Amino acid sequence: MPLFLLEAILVGFLAGYFSGQFGIGGGVLTTPAIRLILGYPALIAVGTPLVIILPTAVAGAYQYARKGLVDWALGLKIAPTGMVGVLVGSYLTRFTGGEVVMIATSLVLVAVAFRMIYGKEPILRAPQRSPMLPYLIGLVTGLFSGFLGLGGGLLMVPAFSGVMGRGIKTSFGTSLVLISVFALPGAAVHYALGHVDLRLALTLSLGVVPGAWVGARVAIGAQERVLRLAFGVFLIVVALLLAGTEIARTVG
Repeated sequence: MPLFLLEAILVGFLAGYFSGQFGIGGGVLTTPAIRLILGYPALIAVGTPLVIILPTAVAGAYQYARKGLVDWALGLKIAPTGMVGVLVGSYLTRFTGGEVVMIATSLVLVAVAFRMIYGKEPILRAPQRSPMLPYLIGLVTGLFSGFLGLGGGLLMVPAFSGVMGRGIKTSFGTSLVLISVFALPGAAVHYALGHVDLRLALTLSLGVVPGAWVGARVAIGAQERVLRLAFGVFLIVVALLLAGTEIARTVG
């Protein structure tokens, strides 16, 4: 089996594993891996993950739904504005350089990581939450999903747990359900813009589904504090690698 094929399947499995474990869709790992390990252009690294996010998210969401760890009412409020945000965010990549998108991704990862590690109480308590808040969360996370190619889970998970007051496991499960919805319009726009390599997506998909299944089962049995800490540390490592590589390429 060619080395490239083995690398792509391994990347897919790891992306699926972390997707299922942390409710993030998998793009957080596949985007930098496609760019840094497999050597594809930056915008291909942004667009292609959205194609494989759908099977990844469905496989993980199924495990959480079986345990009652999905807030369906919250998901129904967020989905409509989220899909609008995905379409707008995906289209905006037409006007930016790929390197700008990669640096933006790393900054978002660091901000979210510190919130996950150090945030203990919800930012807003129940009486302070506007009825419109879920719709705003949907729009913002959708924009980031389409623009960064990361599925939206990076912001949905901390928004659900840190703003809406949901448990971390319920945040993971609900995020994966919404990621399944967000993936379709985002993938369609990036494909139309030429940012999707279908052959690469097919190869990665061989690993993502079993990875998501395993990751979700591990997370369901883990302690919530351990999950928050592991999620935050993981995001910081990925952000540093991604930003450092892009800066080195620009300077060099």
